[in-house]
Amino acid sequence: MEQIINGVIIIDKPVDMTSHDVVAIMRRKLKTKKIGHTGTLDPMATGVLPICIGKATKIVDFLMDQKKTYQCTMSLGSATDTQDRWGEVTMTGDCSRLNEDEIKDAILSFVGEIHQIPPMYSALKVNGEKLVDLARKGIIVEREARIRTIHSIEDMVVRQHTISFSVTCSKGTYIRTLCHDIGLKLGCFGHMTELRRTSSDPFSIGNAVILDDLTLENMGNHIITIERALDWMPIILLPLNSKFLKQVQNGVRIKLDQYVKEPLDAKDTFYRVFIEDQFYGLAEKIENGIYMKKLMIG
Repeated sequence: MEQIINGVIIIDKPVDMTSHDVVAIMRRKLKTKKIGHTGTLDPMATGVLPICIGKATKIVDFLMDQKKTYQCTMSLGSATDTQDRWGEVTMTGDCSRLNEDEIKDAILSFVGEIHQIPPMYSALKVNGEKLVDLARKGIIVEREARIRTIHSIEDMVVRQHTISFSVTCSKGTYIRTLCHDIGLKLGCFGHMTELRRTSSDPFSIGNAVILDDLTLENMGNHIITIERALDWMPIILLPLNSKFLKQVQNGVRIKLDQYVKEPLDAKDTFYRVFIEDQFYGLAEKIENGIYMKKLMIG
């Protein structure tokens, strides 16, 4: 019998497993089909993988939009076709002339808004076909550069040709491509050798559970409610009213002037809606009011 479970569980994804593999295992463990993840991690990568279950699948897009932090290790002196250590070497270069300051300056030059070309070995689709499938056939296609944001690069350690650092970035950033581009900037090529996601806002590795340790019996110790998973969103608190409840449940526009005294903050677009002490879902701000974007009750 399928279990009724609603919430988010943070998995510490193991190496050599896809995000889809984790979802498939979770479906079997928790005996429920309605499960999705909030952002793909490459098989090489480990760390924070938020898994949304039941009604929490409605908030996948909201969680995917948040910043991510990774601990990364890269190697200078060679580039690979996959931009990581699992690929075939395509180019080599001499990095012996570089000193530590030059390397760190080159890495820090990527902080801010960057233009990044998605790697061929990725799940992005062109004309309905995944780039990785084309790459495995030896087909290389043009890809448009995408704007991404590197919020910070910290904790840089340089050990000859091996470099490690922590990077916080916007969604959709390929860290192996960042390593590849750093190698190009230094003129000696480079590729990623290790990657661990330490946070996917608002979740950190401290919230994560080892996949093998998770069972249906102990799941309650690890599940995060939908409300808590979105606690970075502001709240609209509304009074209990039968006519108003119908408006919320039917997803029609609600004028707030009769319910909320203070105007909504101009910088906020989405709100958690509570009727008295009950969480009803997410509303989107529109002119002179809101409408329910994601209803979590019923």
